[in-house]
Amino acid sequence: MKTLFILNDAPYGSERTYNGLRVAGALAKQEGNAVRVFLIGDGASAAHRNQKVPQGFYNVEVMLGNVTRHGGEIGICGTCMEARGMGDGEIADGTHRSTLAELAEWTAWADKVLVF
Repeated sequence: MKTLFILNDAPYGSERTYNGLRVAGALAKQEGNAVRVFLIGDGASAAHRNQKVPQGFYNVEVMLGNVTRHGGEIGICGTCMEARGMGDGEIADGTHRSTLAELAEWTAWADKVLVF
């Protein structure tokens, strides 16, 4: 199954991005699943490199890595990155600057689209 996750919320403060990445990571680990994650709006901040969080607190940068290590792809809205002052050198490993055109392609590719 091909699943696209669209994450809109900031990485911390709300648990929506956290929960979306939990499901994306679990699906990516299952054989036969293909997972793509698109970070848009405040969700773009989830891909900021070198996040420092309190010990014992979840780290969405690590969670993004769980998706990519299992073959998932992660795109970040380039316009949203710019609005948040994020450059290409500041994004997490395995992620890439993306576009709405790519989001449209990924939406057509997916069997299911989940929006968090």
